[in-house]
Order: sequence, then structure tokens, then C-alpha cells
Amino acid sequence: MIKLFSRICIAAILIHLMAPIAEACTRVIYKGPNNTVLTGRNMDFSMPIPANLWVFPRGMERTTAVGSNALSWTSRYGSLAVSSFDISTTDGMNEKGLVANMLWLVESEYPEYEMNGDKPGLAISAWAQYVLDNFATVAEAVAAMRNEDFIVVTDFIPGTDKFTTVHLSVSDATGDSAILEYINGKLEIHHDASYIVMTNDPPYEQQLALLNYWESIPGNVFLPGTVKSVDRFVRAHYYINHIPLTDDPKISVASTYSVLRNTSVPYGYEIEGFPNLSTTQWRVVADHNNLRYFFETALTPNTFWVDLNKLDFSENAPVKVLRTDGGQIYAGESSSQFTQSEPFVFQGIQ
Repeated sequence: MIKLFSRICIAAILIHLMAPIAEACTRVIYKGPNNTVLTGRNMDFSMPIPANLWVFPRGMERTTAVGSNALSWTSRYGSLAVSSFDISTTDGMNEKGLVANMLWLVESEYPEYEMNGDKPGLAISAWAQYVLDNFATVAEAVAAMRNEDFIVVTDFIPGTDKFTTVHLSVSDATGDSAILEYINGKLEIHHDASYIVMTNDPPYEQQLALLNYWESIPGNVFLPGTVKSVDRFVRAHYYINHIPLTDDPKISVASTYSVLRNTSVPYGYEIEGFPNLSTTQWRVVADHNNLRYFFETALTPNTFWVDLNKLDFSENAPVKVLRTDGGQIYAGESSSQFTQSEPFVFQGIQ
């Protein structure tokens, strides 16, 4: 017992030392029997971050405003995307069940971009959408990203002093997973189906090292309870690996949401000295194989969902939007409530 207490004390010190000031987010993958795979995420941010859900068909011509050397592509797959401020795709799932999530990472440092350089640029606002548009699996996305055929170009969030620093997670219907980060200007890819939990900071390699330590401490005896990133990582990893696993779609969704709520930041909660510790603004659960996308915001009372099988992703189909940025309330399956719209414009270089 004394040895266990000592390990717990050391762990608490490590958490304190490793916890940076950062935007908070959490992503987990639930893997049940019979190809049951769900990805859940909390979007945590220190100010309201209006979100809308968008239906993007195949065959869309894409580019971003990063100068004449901007990357251009045509979408191979249709997708359901969640926008932030209607300037960026932050979350989403495509018609093949590939999911992309962007989470804050203060330590992110991107390569230098030259408008007349050898490599084209991709605005960071479209990084997740590029993956959803072009790939069906994590393995495909990782193979393409390793080529580093383009440079991710970042800038400040409009109207703020926040320089956009994020890492990208991708997961698919097989349960595969990868985390892509730019550290010291270099792309680092962590690709393994066992990487089922991530938070924002620290970089993923350090998150894995922290996990190795905590595996020696029984989670039913002690778990770190604060809303700091490293605490949420340990707590989410313990619970996602210790809840019952089932192929019942209702229970698997409820289970994933329960882990997300356990690692959420209460609305309006603040800690002195951590000005960027962040309220959970919305939650998402994506069912990869049933192609259902569940969504809720902190300021509305209902969780609703969209059945991607009921959406029209065919080439030349209209872009559609389901707005939640004005506190709109939906209930149940909501695919019929999308309305036709012009697509939003991805934020480029200001």
C-alpha cells in the first residue's frame, strides 16, 4: 500500500509538470464485437465556437486561399462535416466511414511555406476536409501524408490572437487509428490501431509515455480527476478499456458518450492561472460501420443524429447544411432537415 501511495504521489507530480496551458479536447475509439467501431470527441474551446453540419458531395472542386501555389483537388468521397465558425472543417465522417478530428496542440510547429516554392500549400482549415475528401481508410491517408506533397499553412483564428496549432486524428471502420502532428516543423505520424485515446497536449509520444506509467496504477483505486489534458487522457483510456463492449448500437453510443462526459470540462469552469482551460462546446460520436453521426452542443437539450445512408453524396448533388450555431434544437434522426446552401469558404492566409 505504501508503494502504491508513493507511485500515486509521483504520478500527481508528473501530471502537474506535464500539463501545459492549452485548449482542451478529447478523442476516444470504442471497439466492440462484430465490427462495432465508434469514434467520440469533445470539442473544448475557451470561447463559443459556432458549429454547423454540412453535407458535401463527391466531385467538389477544392482549393484554399494561400496564394497562387495553393493545393487543388476534386473530392473522391462525399462527407458529413462539422464546421467551426463556418471557416474550417473540424470534425467529420465520409461515406466510407473514415473519421477526421482536429484537436488543439500548443507545441505544433509547421514547415515554412513559400508561395512560390516547390510544394503547394493547404490551409490548415481544410486539412481534415482534405482527408475526408480523398481517403477511405487510415492506411490510405497515412501512406499519402507520408509523401508530404504539400505544406500545411496556418494563421490566426480571425478576430482573435489565437494562432491555430492543431494535430489531426483519423480513424476508420476497421478500428485503425493515426495521429498526425507537426513538431519542430516536421511531420510525425503515430499509426497503430491501439491508439484509441488522445487529448490535446502534450505531443502524442509523451502521452504514450505517460500512459505506460499509469498502467502500473490500478484505475479502480485511483484516477486523476482534474480537467487538465493529461488527466483526461489517463481517465479516458482507463474507462474506454473497462466499460462493457457490445454490438448493440444504442448501448455502444451511450457508452462512448458516457466516457466523453466523464472527460468533459464543465460549462464555464475556470482555473486561476490556466486562462485557456476550456469549456466543452460540443460532443460527437461517429458510428463508422452503421454510418450514423451523433451530435450535441452544450447549450441545447437534445442529442440528435444523422444517418449518412439517407444523404445524397452523388456528384453534382447540392451542398446542404444543418445549422446549430443559433441554438437550433433537433431530436432524433435529422437528415431530412438539412437545407441547400452554398458551401462555406475555408479560411486561408489573412
